[in-house]
Amino acid sequence: MPLTDTAIRNAKPSEKPRKLADGGGMYLEVDPRGGKWWRLKYRHAGKEKRISLGIYPDTSLALARTKRDEARALIAAGKDPSVERRATKADQRATAATVRNTFEAVAGEWLAVKHHEWTEKQHAKEKGRLANHALPWIGRLPINTIGVSDIRPLLDRVVKRGHLEQAHRLRFQLSRVFQFAVANEYSEHDPAGDLRALLPKRRKLHFPTITDPEKIGQLLRGIDGFVGTDIVAAALKLAPMLFVRPGELRAAEWSEFDLSDPASPLWSIPPMRRKLRRAEKEDATTPPHLVPLPTQAVAVLQALHPLTGHRSHVFPGLRDPKRPISDNTLNAGLRRLGYDKDTLVAHGFRHMASTLLNELGYSADAIEAQLSHKQSGVRAVYNRAQYMPERRKMMQDWADYLDQLRKAPSNVASANV
Repeated sequence: MPLTDTAIRNAKPSEKPRKLADGGGMYLEVDPRGGKWWRLKYRHAGKEKRISLGIYPDTSLALARTKRDEARALIAAGKDPSVERRATKADQRATAATVRNTFEAVAGEWLAVKHHEWTEKQHAKEKGRLANHALPWIGRLPINTIGVSDIRPLLDRVVKRGHLEQAHRLRFQLSRVFQFAVANEYSEHDPAGDLRALLPKRRKLHFPTITDPEKIGQLLRGIDGFVGTDIVAAALKLAPMLFVRPGELRAAEWSEFDLSDPASPLWSIPPMRRKLRRAEKEDATTPPHLVPLPTQAVAVLQALHPLTGHRSHVFPGLRDPKRPISDNTLNAGLRRLGYDKDTLVAHGFRHMASTLLNELGYSADAIEAQLSHKQSGVRAVYNRAQYMPERRKMMQDWADYLDQLRKAPSNVASANV
C-alpha cells in the first residue's frame, strides 16, 4: 500500500531499521535514531542494487517519487542510475573546477597572496593593470587552456598604443600569475614567459628634466614669480633644492622636521613614505631617509609655518586640509609656469640634481645616498653613517649654486660650488 505523509510523519524508530514500502522498489528506511531515508532497490545487469533518493523531510514524498520515476526510466533505457549519478557529479565537479580555475579566479588568488607584500597603492596598481589589459579578454578562460596565441594580442595592443614599458610590466605580471598557477597545479606552463623575446627592449626611462644652467636659472626665477597659493609656491621652491621624490615632499609633515639646531637642521622621512617594499616599510629597523636642510630650505619652511604649522601636513590640500596636496599639484604648477610634461616634471628635479652634482665633482656614493637610491650590505650602512657630513655640505652647496643660477646663470655654468 502506498505511503502517505501522515504515515511517514508518524513512523517511529525501533531497535532495528524499519522499511516502509511505497511501490516501484522505493521504500522509506527509518533508522534506530529516528532518521528517515528514501531508498530505491532495483536490478541492473542481473545484480541487485540500491541508491539513496534523499532524506525526509528535506525530500518530500512527492519529490522522492519523482526521483524514483526518473531512475526507473534510466533502468528501462538500459542504464544504471548509480553510474549515471556518479557521472553527473563528476561533470558538476569539473564545471566547478573550471569556474574556480579561470584566469580571473587564479589572478585574484595570486593578488590576495601577494597583498601583504605590497602597499595599498601598489596592490591597486597591479590589480588595475590586470583589469584593464587582461581580464576582458582572457579572464573567463580556464587558465590551463590559455596559450601564447591568447597572450600575444594583449601585449601587441599595449605596444601599438606606444606604451612599451607598460607592455613589459604586463607580460611580467601575467608570467607571475601563470607561475603561481603552475605551483598550485592549476596549469602546466607559463605562456607569458615564452614571450620574453617578443617585446622590443625597454627604453631607459628618464623623467623630463632641465640640466642646462641657464635654463635652470630661468626656471628658478619663474618659480620665484609663481602666481598661485603660498603652499604650492613653497613646495615648488623646495622641490629643486631638496630633490626628494614628489610623493615624499607633498606628504611631508611638520613633525618630521627638526629645526631646533641651526647648525644641523634635518628632515627625517619615515620608512612608510619611502620607496620601499611593504615589509621594509613596516620593519621597525628600517631607518628614515635623512635630508640635511640648507639655510634656504629652512627659510622657506619658516615662512610657511605661520600658514600651515597648526596642521599635520606642511602642504595641506585646498579642498581637504587634513590631506596633503595631490599627486599632480607640483606638475600642474610647472604647467602654469609654461613647462609641459615633455620638458619638465616634478620627478625631473632629482635627475637635474644628480646630473649636475656629479659634474661638479661630488662623490657618487654621497649623491646616491641623498637620492635615497636603494643599496644593500656594508655599502648602504657606510653611506648612511659616514656620508652625512659630506651630504650636509653638498646640500648647502647645492642650494647656494641654485641661488647663483637664479641671479647670474651665464657665468656659473662650470663653477665649483
